[in-house]
Amino acid sequence: MAEESTDYELEPSPLGAEPEFVEPCGDASSTIPAPRIPEGRRAAATFIFFTVALDMLALGMIAPVLPRLIEGFLHGNTASAARMLGLFGTLFAGIQFCFSPVLGSISDRFGRRPVVLLSNFGLGLDYVVMALAPGLNWLFLGRIVSGFTASSVPTAMAYMTDVTPYEKRAAAFGMLGAAFGMGFVLGPALGGLLGGISPRLPFWVAGGLSLLNGMYGLFVLPESLKPEHRSPFSWKRANPVGSVRLLRKNTVLLGMAAVLVLGYLAQQSLMNVYVIYTDFRYHWTVQTAGLSLGVVGIFSGLYGALLVKRVVAALGERKTMAVGLTCGAAGWIMMGASSRGMLLWAALPVLNLMSLVWPSAQSIMSREVGVSEQGQLQGAVNSLRGIAGMLGPGLFTWIFSRSLGWSPGLAFFVAAGILLVSLGVSEVVRPASHAPSVA
Repeated sequence: MAEESTDYELEPSPLGAEPEFVEPCGDASSTIPAPRIPEGRRAAATFIFFTVALDMLALGMIAPVLPRLIEGFLHGNTASAARMLGLFGTLFAGIQFCFSPVLGSISDRFGRRPVVLLSNFGLGLDYVVMALAPGLNWLFLGRIVSGFTASSVPTAMAYMTDVTPYEKRAAAFGMLGAAFGMGFVLGPALGGLLGGISPRLPFWVAGGLSLLNGMYGLFVLPESLKPEHRSPFSWKRANPVGSVRLLRKNTVLLGMAAVLVLGYLAQQSLMNVYVIYTDFRYHWTVQTAGLSLGVVGIFSGLYGALLVKRVVAALGERKTMAVGLTCGAAGWIMMGASSRGMLLWAALPVLNLMSLVWPSAQSIMSREVGVSEQGQLQGAVNSLRGIAGMLGPGLFTWIFSRSLGWSPGLAFFVAAGILLVSLGVSEVVRPASHAPSVA
């Protein structure tokens, strides 16, 4: 590494605060250059926020209509449609697992802007193809492409890392978590409304939104990664195994990766068991279950936008993670133990305090790698989500099917246990303290 300068550099804050001097962090041998904020940072940050929100919105919009469209191609055979839907879900998670590190490494080589924009345009065109799909094979191909293009999220995360000072990254990641929540809330509701008109209409709307966002980004999105901070592309680093090697770089990265993958795995119980659980135990209608999932998304968005920054400022990142994991485990236990639906409703805001965990863990991890490795890091983190997406559905649906007669909430108890293991890991890992930016 070149000799470190001792001069402090005046940097504007990406969150609209007053400019501040950024002090190098850590010891001289491991100092990571502080990011320079590009011009037009507010418009750029807004674009990244809406890119993530629209990605989740598009995925949520097609969720209610994709089963109906598949069933139509299979001439109303519900059993075959269910198997095909499961195959689509596993394939989507597998594609993200494989290609998230690739896009992350490409962004480290060529910059964040081209990857984010190409993903927007690619996702938009893919949804148009799916809207026009004449048969199941075209729909299957479209799902593969959407798994690849939806892997733009790690690049968006890396962009926010580039333009955000160290001590504000948890808050920035929290805002991106709020974008996830917005998409989770609005997507299925809008998709159900549009799907009532035509099962292909949500695909047209999702494609149009992605293309319009890409056009907007052409004008407002500057490049965040300077040429001198870029790294050569290497398949050794870009494949999923190579991304795991990055996470083995030190105990902090490895420990935080374990925290994330366990948390993502626990979340799979909500995604794969929740609706059938509420139907079996409380005889809820699809509308009631959908409304409760909307509440999940609302709390996730509110916590990401309003709570993460304040709690991290008051407690620090490690204690914030501990609070989130503890409350998440308590929420799962409440859900599994609720013999009546009212307790489950009360569990939802408690459960969603898990939203405190992901921004804190990713903020800690972002300080452990250099500027030229942020894309690779975020690709590796998204690969962890893909691993959970491949393992979770089979695990939790099997537990649920085996425990119906004696403990229908067992899947949620297992999820709570997984979070408690994650809490233990987070308490063992002790990141080195980094000097904060000083005005």
